[in-house]
Amino acid sequence: MLVFSDQNLAFLAVPKTGTTAFEMALRPRADIILSKRRKHLTATRFHNKVAPFLADTFDLTVETMAVIRDPIEQIRSWYRYRSGPRQKGTKASTNGCSFDEFVLAVISDDPPPFAGIGSQFNFVTSGKGEVLVTHLFAYERQPVFRAFLADAFGAEIELKQKNVSPPAKAPLSAAVEDRLRKVRAEEFALYERIKDAGGHLVTPVG
Repeated sequence: MLVFSDQNLAFLAVPKTGTTAFEMALRPRADIILSKRRKHLTATRFHNKVAPFLADTFDLTVETMAVIRDPIEQIRSWYRYRSGPRQKGTKASTNGCSFDEFVLAVISDDPPPFAGIGSQFNFVTSGKGEVLVTHLFAYERQPVFRAFLADAFGAEIELKQKNVSPPAKAPLSAAVEDRLRKVRAEEFALYERIKDAGGHLVTPVG
């Protein structure tokens, strides 16, 4: 998570949405940096903990921005990441697990360790499903996000690929996709709202 006082913005890093590349590019401009275990601070925790701190300590009120990805592709990125050598031999490894099996484990009532990835919808919303991020961008419409950043910072932001998941075959059967879409209907609907808004959904957050 990064906070930029001059721009009155905070960048919330949704996992597996290219956040590492954006953070590396924006880090030199940030006034506050939360990294390691606090890098992926959710919107709820930001509004409950960080926003009051910024207001009380620095008299700073910021808007938030985040990127979310096509839900299938975001889960596929997790699958590929956990099939890599860093995860091999750990409880988080997806080696020997098909993508269908991984998806079913992710959306089960009690996901095993290798499938405990959370959800983008829960990351950017409240417990009541209210969007808590001012500016939501679609990962697949990156030029829109880059244009927003260029306008906010007065310069083009150069990105370098970071933390790219290793290649792995990950086909998804129609039956499992249908199940995923039903279980995570709210996440798919939110992603469609962002796309329908041209790749940039603006939500006033009180």
